[in-house]
Amino acid sequence: MQVTQLSIPDVILFTPKVFGDERGFFYESFNQSLFEALTGLNPQFVQDNHSKSQRGVLRGLHYQLPPKGQGKLVRVVQGEVFDVAVDIRRGSPTFGQWVGVNLSAENKQQMWIPVGFAHGFLTLSDTAEFLYKTTDYYSPEHERCILWNDADIGVQWPTDIVMPQLSGKDQHGKAFSVAELYD
Repeated sequence: MQVTQLSIPDVILFTPKVFGDERGFFYESFNQSLFEALTGLNPQFVQDNHSKSQRGVLRGLHYQLPPKGQGKLVRVVQGEVFDVAVDIRRGSPTFGQWVGVNLSAENKQQMWIPVGFAHGFLTLSDTAEFLYKTTDYYSPEHERCILWNDADIGVQWPTDIVMPQLSGKDQHGKAFSVAELYD
């Protein structure tokens, strides 16, 4: 397993060692002791989520407030997405900054998004199946959403999809300047 700290060091990209031959492939998608050894972190995952989206669907930028903040380990098992994490921790040196990577079934990479980050993704392939492990349970009363195209954050979404498909919740996300964030 290769570990890469991204431009926001708390967000980590994992590239697995894949064993493949004419029959297909095998790789270990998660190993708690290896995760701890490589990162020094000890998350306890309590929920797995699986979504399927069509090309152009954008989900996010979602997060949960304390005491129900969620760390997420995310990956794509079919298709490709552009995955984004935004630092919403007011005291952080990277507050308001974002990082994005392409996750796909082909590259088999995973991204660790710690508590205190908003998260979203844009589906780039015809369809994509997205899996994420979370460190706390879904809590509707703690869930919040920041506008996907907030100018103060300035996420550079892929330009081949001009207007993404959004849920009602995502269409009504808050501006970063007035959103409830982490102190």
